[in-house]
Amino acid sequence: MKNMKLIKYFGLGLFLVLASACTDDLDTTPKVELSLEQLLQQDPNAIKGILSKLYGSFALSGANGPGSSDISDDPGESPFLRGIINLQEFSADGMKNRWGDNGLDQLTTTSNWDENNKFFRYLYNRAYYTIPQCNNLINVLDNVDIENEASIKGEVRFLRSLAYYYLIDCFGKGVLATEDNFGTSVSLPEASRTELFNYVESELLDVEATISATNDYGRANKSVVRFLLAKLYINAEVYTGTARYNEALAYTKKVIDEGGYTLATNIGKNFSSDNNTSPEIIYPLIADALVSQSYGNTTYIVNGSLSSDTMPLSTFGAAEGWGGHRATKAWYALFGSLATSTDDRAQMFWTTGHTYEMSDYKQWSNGYPCTKFRNNAFGQSSTPTGFSGTDFPLFRLADAYLMYAECVVRGATGGTLSEGLAYVNQVRSRSNASTISASELTLNYILDERARELNLEGHRRTDLIRFGKFTGGSYLWPWKGNSVNGTSIPANYNLFPIPLPALQANPNLTQNPGY
Repeated sequence: MKNMKLIKYFGLGLFLVLASACTDDLDTTPKVELSLEQLLQQDPNAIKGILSKLYGSFALSGANGPGSSDISDDPGESPFLRGIINLQEFSADGMKNRWGDNGLDQLTTTSNWDENNKFFRYLYNRAYYTIPQCNNLINVLDNVDIENEASIKGEVRFLRSLAYYYLIDCFGKGVLATEDNFGTSVSLPEASRTELFNYVESELLDVEATISATNDYGRANKSVVRFLLAKLYINAEVYTGTARYNEALAYTKKVIDEGGYTLATNIGKNFSSDNNTSPEIIYPLIADALVSQSYGNTTYIVNGSLSSDTMPLSTFGAAEGWGGHRATKAWYALFGSLATSTDDRAQMFWTTGHTYEMSDYKQWSNGYPCTKFRNNAFGQSSTPTGFSGTDFPLFRLADAYLMYAECVVRGATGGTLSEGLAYVNQVRSRSNASTISASELTLNYILDERARELNLEGHRRTDLIRFGKFTGGSYLWPWKGNSVNGTSIPANYNLFPIPLPALQANPNLTQNPGY
């Protein structure tokens, strides 16, 4: 079994009931039967359970199963990973949702979104739930004596930095809540995108020196910290106005050279229920069909991409099909003819009964469902379950290879174009795609290859913004701007609006321009 899965997230309620830390209440002294400090003094081994709660905050809704919620938002709709998929994938070119939910249509059509969209609130609230819980645990760790304390504190600081990373990327501002101002009753001042960036950068650089080089599966280690630094740096020009591709390359290279990760022999191994055995996954968000059930982890991706009316659910290890998500031709057209392509990634679409064109995004038969994620072991059949046991590969080696190539093409020093080309071709060869020549290795090619390899993994919107393709009219995709063939959208859409409840709760916060 997966190491972290042995810790039942919902089993912590007997001694740890973390209070909601949403945008309207950053003064979040946890409600506990024992204080964290007392608990750890009595049982230092309890740290694993406490850590599992923090890790689980990125995939689960609450401590008491899929119907529970740590915050006052809908437990089915509001989990962190579900927010990442909604905001990063449905707002971009490759994936669309047909349900017509209030707010979800705005993301699917990249149009008419505003500060009242509940899906913006969900992600914002989740971030500001996780951050104060990390702050509290850091304060407690300063006053107890446990084994590997420096490395464990580094894990907590990484998780806090990861939550801040999504605030930086999606909203561009917020408040800087740390262990130093934990419990304050005064509204915190607004922190700019650059201020948040600088804080996360300094945190990760400091943690890199103290966190363990290796760790249990599903927990942060030195390579995980370095990967997030590389992500921060490769997007630095968007976030701060100053390019940091040299640093992005340096940290990507550390992950590649020192992490000990290798590409899985078959790409499908990364998206099956036994993907914990993949040598490629650097940092997963863990799922388990029994002990960590959620409507917001990969259950949302697997079940949401299937339909019992048109697809054999058991083939994908699923007991339910929700008929919601389909890819568009902006993704599968990148493979040419799916029928004749030798690329294994081109086979990750269900075409029977579906049309190539998405003339109506609310029609299930329009567009191809993506079967990239499945709920059975790689190459095996299994008993279908209602919840997914497939982990979500938030960071994996193929992404690092493509980031390396992008950095050298952008002129970063410390690497070579020939090595970048070799990494791209390793990614392609693994999927039986033809290799490319040096003259073909352009930024546009890398963006397309990132789509072929990484779509539905929570990166696409960020990638399009970094390449200058998200807003404006230079690149159109189906239903961009609520037009069947796509239309230009305004530049302010590069950031989401600050949710209205956050603005109402803290008078120091201001709305992003254009909203």
